[in-house]
Amino acid sequence: MAEHDEWQREFDLRWAADAEHKEPSARARMLAARWKENPPDPAPFRADPTPTGSRRGSWVSTAVVLGCVAALIVLLGYAQMRSPY
Repeated sequence: MAEHDEWQREFDLRWAADAEHKEPSARARMLAARWKENPPDPAPFRADPTPTGSRRGSWVSTAVVLGCVAALIVLLGYAQMRSPY
């Protein structure tokens, strides 16, 4: 009996997928109704993000990172010099 139910369900899914007319989703219907009265403003597909900071901020962060790397190299060199091995 279970095999018959599986076959019937597969048949129904195949029949539904092959339908000529497919009804839009509830969200698509809601947006279509809303946009019919009040269409959205045109916008590019992927708008460029607006710059939030100045260019100086990127140089400051770069200097901080390079300073930390230099300090780590000096610290490791000092620790290796002090090591008895």
